[in-house]
Amino acid sequence: MSDLNETEIKVFIDAVTNYFNQLTQEPANVRGAFLDDNGGTAPVFDYSGQIAVSGQFRGTITVSAPRAMIRHLLLALNESDQSDANLRDTIGELANTLAGNARKHFGGEMEISVPRTAAGAIGGSGSRKRPYVIMVSWKTYSASLVVDIERLE
Repeated sequence: MSDLNETEIKVFIDAVTNYFNQLTQEPANVRGAFLDDNGGTAPVFDYSGQIAVSGQFRGTITVSAPRAMIRHLLLALNESDQSDANLRDTIGELANTLAGNARKHFGGEMEISVPRTAAGAIGGSGSRKRPYVIMVSWKTYSASLVVDIERLE
């Protein structure tokens, strides 16, 4: 098994900044990226969406964001439904879009699942001892993207 390299991690950074820019014409900013020590240093917000990765890769891609950020995103998209179900659908769609963009880069050797969502933290079967955490800000909000995947040899 091997870790992703810096160029491959940048695929996820570009995906999250482009997501917000394409939908709202205001890109997200990366505030920092670090390796989690699996001691819970990756922030968890009100809603989380997760995609399981398989094929020549193993692990999960998880995004977590506060309720207010998702509501603001829905308003920017002219969506008036602010229900819990729609907030969960939106965080799941965000996770799915980010994983889908990564799949375009890595090709058919990366398979992605349908999104799982949760209020708060979402359990998962990550594969790395120290997953990559990318902290993102959009407008006045913060969110986290945890890339916990590795390539199978």
